[in-house]
Amino acid sequence: MAHSHDRGVRFDTQVIHAGQHLEPVTGAVMPPIFTSSTYAQESPGRHTGFEYSRSHNPTRYALERMVARLEGSAIEEKTDPSCGGFAFASGLAAIGTCLELLDAGDHMIAMDDLYGGTNRLFSRVRERSQGLKVSYIDLTRADRVAQAMTPKTKLVWVETPTNPTLKLADLGAIAKAARAVNPRVLLGCDNTFASPYNQRPLEHGFDIVMHSSTKYLGGHSDVVGGLLATGDPDLAQRLRFLQNAVGAVMGPFDAYLTLRGVKTLAVRMERHNESALRIARFLAEHPLVDAVIYPFLESHPQHDLAKRQMRGGGGMISMHVRGGLDDSRRFLERLRIFALAESLGGVESLAEHPAIMTHASVPADQRATLGISDTFVRLSVGIEDADDLIDDLDRALRG
Repeated sequence: MAHSHDRGVRFDTQVIHAGQHLEPVTGAVMPPIFTSSTYAQESPGRHTGFEYSRSHNPTRYALERMVARLEGSAIEEKTDPSCGGFAFASGLAAIGTCLELLDAGDHMIAMDDLYGGTNRLFSRVRERSQGLKVSYIDLTRADRVAQAMTPKTKLVWVETPTNPTLKLADLGAIAKAARAVNPRVLLGCDNTFASPYNQRPLEHGFDIVMHSSTKYLGGHSDVVGGLLATGDPDLAQRLRFLQNAVGAVMGPFDAYLTLRGVKTLAVRMERHNESALRIARFLAEHPLVDAVIYPFLESHPQHDLAKRQMRGGGGMISMHVRGGLDDSRRFLERLRIFALAESLGGVESLAEHPAIMTHASVPADQRATLGISDTFVRLSVGIEDADDLIDDLDRALRG
């Protein structure tokens, strides 16, 4: 029994109802956690659509349908049981499965500034095991896509805003430029930093959206996961085969927790957007901060694109602390409300040092080119009182 109000309604209503059904036996409004690994069949091959939990799980389907709808997939449930959404054990499991769409020896183009784990998967695993050739390109200029493409280019992989330097990529312009060279090239976007609340890549001509649902979708720093969403029924069929064949699926408990987190996505993102902009403005004026990078600050080199492509700037701020490594280390040690921790997108505020922590796996010369220096600090602004967060940052900077 479907909710009748998950289509044609606004985003803040969708995060509660999209793709959800009342549980038919009891009418439960939240899908139960179906832990059964297998399902009884009335006759060999005759069943209710559920055979084995790696392949089909009602709790996972509920989350997958939700995220597919939030990203704008219009695939009907009768065509695909999860409407083009696919949940995995981690963000990297989602990307790894996505790479199985490519053949050995294929070429792909990737943003030069990527999450360190994505860079590591591409360069230190799949270049070796799959023979992928990866070109890392600064995709802040869309014209560079066409220049980098070869007849063997099968995938363009974009992060926007990027992790951790918050560069933006013009999704519509990249889609247009890539398709002009090869109409069949796959376009994938890691939408983790923006969340579907702030940005929907499928609307700009992309084929696949990926999320580390550990971050904003789950929102509470208590469950690891990854999601892919597509609005293309043929691609959904290929991904369904690969999700089942590779088997790096999200378990039912994690799917339930993630879906529970998604229900508050809109109210959380509203607060993240509002607080981060206030904090970015405060830091930009601070005498002990050399530079602040935030998409909705007028000083961001792609501020106009941010306003055009995104609803809000998100909760991530990058900054350069005045001084050297010791100054940035002392600043991070003195924070009280901001926890010194990797990851992001939770209700609590976090701060980290990419060169030593999340991006240590990125080669030092590449880090230097990207501007990930010893004074570079990444903040994940949570949903605490913004004045308390500003006081905390000010006290830690002043020592």
